Order: sequence, then structure tokens, then C-alpha cells
Amino acid sequence: MTIEMPHVGESVTEAVVGKWLVSPGDAIRRYDPLVEVVTDKVNMEVPAPRDGTITELLVNEGDTVQMGAPIAAMEFEGALPPAAVPPDSESTERSVQSANRVGSMIVGANVGPTGGEFTDTSIGDESLPDDNPTSTSASAGRRGRRERTRDGARISPVVRRLAEKHGIDVNLIAGTGGGGRVTKRDVESYLETSSAGPTSSSGVADEIVDPTPVRRMIAKNMSRSFREIPHAWGAIEVDVTPMVEYRRANIDRVEAQTGQRLTYLPIVLHYVALSLMEHRLLNSSWVDGKVVLKGAINIGVAVASEQGLVVPVVRGANGLSIEATVSEMSAVIQRARTGKLSLDDVTGGTFTLNNTGALGSILGGAIINHPQAAILTTESIVKRPIVVETSSGEDAIAIRSMMNMCLSFDHRIIDGADAMAFLSDIKQRLETISTGIDG
Repeated sequence: MTIEMPHVGESVTEAVVGKWLVSPGDAIRRYDPLVEVVTDKVNMEVPAPRDGTITELLVNEGDTVQMGAPIAAMEFEGALPPAAVPPDSESTERSVQSANRVGSMIVGANVGPTGGEFTDTSIGDESLPDDNPTSTSASAGRRGRRERTRDGARISPVVRRLAEKHGIDVNLIAGTGGGGRVTKRDVESYLETSSAGPTSSSGVADEIVDPTPVRRMIAKNMSRSFREIPHAWGAIEVDVTPMVEYRRANIDRVEAQTGQRLTYLPIVLHYVALSLMEHRLLNSSWVDGKVVLKGAINIGVAVASEQGLVVPVVRGANGLSIEATVSEMSAVIQRARTGKLSLDDVTGGTFTLNNTGALGSILGGAIINHPQAAILTTESIVKRPIVVETSSGEDAIAIRSMMNMCLSFDHRIIDGADAMAFLSDIKQRLETISTGIDG
């Protein structure tokens, strides 16, 4: 019987085969992970639907496979079920749970609010519970087939055999699989780097790094966006002293009301959403030669991790107060921290807010999140001496909190005048915030 690439959502049509965790001839138990696959939305493991033996791998690592296409063949223990019979409901539910989580794709650091704290997070892969804890002998047999490294990561039989063949201690190898698992490719890379490798003119060996499946997917998406979308850029300087004062005046009130700390990013997102209502071209897409003006304003927030980027979405952002925006952002970040971001959390975005200012950046040009029309980057908040006009009309020097905003936009849809009008609108809103009014 064949094992198919599972469907994980209407918007996901294909996946990249990341790493095979089994080989032909391997005996497997139900729910054993068979292969790591990567889409532009999720990174997941495909579990075995039954006990049995893998007879053939039908696709190779790195192949792009359509959802529902066969990826492996296996023989079941005992009587073979009819070919048309789908996996039982419990196995299907298990696969859906795995597919609906953004796992090792999101492990690392959350890019904090503009000019604010940089918050380390551990948004990790969530282990599935053992559905058959009562069978001691079965558990022992399972441990015998799938050993673990000292840090608890599983080792597939093919990896164990390859390591034993070459006399390698797998604990010396950094695993790139889910949960730090050492894969066949990791062992092969270790063998390559252990032997004589390419050297530079200085005589120091170069290191060749095989990109992870997540990095390959990011590379594919970024290349597609830059190839298909004619990017143009604009920037504006904003005096965010009123925003800094608003946060200082309201931080205790908002925390008492929402239970969450008020940072700069929800404030910026709130006013960006209001500006998008007035500048609809910025909240659109180019589809089949036509401009689609989006009805909803769903703002994605780019979050960095060690393995790449993920963009959870705040939906209906234009209808949220600053307090509600704080709550919504906190909720989606909490789901990320527990490995429970759903497909709904990372799909449907109509505009993206990028925040490299938390990392010290003062100017940048981000790549648009295809198929959106624009992405706004907020940079560091820096205190600078600025010439201001006094109430009497005279010039004076004042210390102000300044922030750059950089916009990348699709020039098929948006002209420079449209882009600067949008930036100027946000600038005006941020520079005139009242400490007692949030909108």
C-alpha cells in the first residue's frame, strides 16, 4: 500500500521532501515518523498509519511533491487492508494535528517591538504523546529499533547502521532533523567534512553547509517574490516622541486591562491598519493582470528564528483598538511559543509589518511577502537633536525620539506618489498621538 503526502490546507498544494527518517526494509510502528516535509506554511513529520515494513521510497529528498501524491510504499503486519481503505480516524487526526502545527520552523528569537526589548523565545516542536503506553514489551522493542542520542533525539535504523559502518559516534554530530535528530544526510556531511575538503587561498578549509528544508523553502519564496514583483522602495523619518510618551503614560493601564505588556509594535500596527483603510492599493495583490483590492486588513508580523522566518497574522487589524491589538498579538505569540500556530495563524495576510529596528537596523529594504503588494519595515528608535519650531515661530534644538520607516512596494500596482502618501499618513498619525487617546 502507498503512503500519500497529507493535505494540510486549501492554500497548500505542494511540499518539499526534507529528510527521510526510514529506509526500505525498516520495520516501523504506527505513528513512527517516516519523513520530514516542508511547505511554505508548515514544517511537519508524516507518521506511519500502521505497523509494517517500508518496501520502497517513491520520492527523493529535495523533491517537490503535490499534496495527495504517493511518497512511499509499505507492507502492513498481518492481513493487508483493501487498497482503497483510508487510514483510520485516529491516525488521520494524528496527522492533521502534526500538519496544523508550525514546529521546528519556529525555533529561536522573537523579533521584539520597534526600539523595545529583544525577547528570547523557545518556540519549539511539540512531541506527540504515546498512544500505547500500556505495552512495556512494545515500548522496549520500539526503543530497540529507534535508538536515541545522549540528548534524547531519535536515530533511525539507517542512520545507526551508517554510523556503525564508519565507526562514528553519532553524539559528535549536530543533528538538523526535527528535535535535533541526526539524519542520514548529517552523517554523510560529517564524513565529508572529516575528510580533506576544499581550501581557500589561506589554506583554511571552506565549510559547505547543506541548507535545511526550511531554508530551501524560504529561498524559493524569496527568489519567486523578487523575480515576479518589480520592487521599488521609499523611506520616511518619523518623530515618534508622542508614541514614546503614549506608551509611558499607558503601559500600566494596558497591562492591567489585558495582562500583557504594552510595547511599541502593537501601537505601530494599529495605526498602519488605519492608514491601510485610506490607501487600499497598499492592501492589494496583482493577480492575472488585475489588481485585487483586499476587503480584509490582515497584517502579518515577521518573526525571526534560527531556521528562518514565520509571519503570524493579526486578522481584522483595522477593527482593533491598541488594547485589542496587544491581546491579539500576545495570543498568537503564545501559540507560537507552545508550537500551536495553526495554518489559519500563518495564512491570509494582506500586508506585512517587518521590524528589524529591534535588532539595531536604521535603514533597510525588505522583500515583499508574495503575493502581497507591500511590506513596511520599522527601524530603531534613536534619540537625536532635531530642529523644531517653537510656539513663537522660532527655531530651537530639541532631543526627539526618531524612527525611520522603509516601504518596499510592487511597482505594478503602486507608484511612488501612492507609497509616499501612505508613509506620510502613518507619520502624521504617529506624530500626533495623544497620551489619552488610542485612535
